[in-house]
Amino acid sequence: MNAATRLAITLLLFPGSLSAQGFLEQFSYEGLRFSGIGFEFGVVASDRLTAEPTGALRIDYGFIGPKVRVLIGASYFKGDFNADEVSQFETRLRGVVQDPTGDFDIDVGTITWADLEAALDLQYVLQPDGPVNPYFGFGLGVHIRDGDGVAIDETFVEDALDTIAAGLTLSLGVEIAVARPFYFTTDIRGEVTSELRTVAVRGGFMYRIPRGGGE
Repeated sequence: MNAATRLAITLLLFPGSLSAQGFLEQFSYEGLRFSGIGFEFGVVASDRLTAEPTGALRIDYGFIGPKVRVLIGASYFKGDFNADEVSQFETRLRGVVQDPTGDFDIDVGTITWADLEAALDLQYVLQPDGPVNPYFGFGLGVHIRDGDGVAIDETFVEDALDTIAAGLTLSLGVEIAVARPFYFTTDIRGEVTSELRTVAVRGGFMYRIPRGGGE
């Protein structure tokens, strides 16, 4: 059986495996290197906390595949539990208080939750070399959270709010070449964790290291 015949049989029997192999061969770690750094600022809103300012550091770590960029980042925000969350907490406390006169009052005050995230993002960039580059992405994050408040300090409630959680992120954004190698970036990021759902809108600037024949 000659080589042409063997190739024809392989294509007929295993077309999917060959196409998948060819697709995977386009991805390589060789393109991963420190390629830029940026800062972003914006607002984050959630299902349990008040809307608050947020800041982020983003490191561009190059392309792992065709149009697929890797970014490493960190972000931070600190918000108060919203009125509904606090009211529910106070209602539960009233339910366990024994007071025949019923003239007691419960005010737990402000309870805050700080969130520090370390994230790994994969961005699919539609036009990597264009002056305007839309992208969408998927990411994984690790959140270190710290609860605080006069009513909960040094109690098991504070301990319960001091957590480490994993999150899944979807993002949609665009970067615009202002004066290369400087880019203006803006995006919207939605994230889900076991305890909190957030949406952040941020904008900022990215500096990318100029490379021969590239940006």
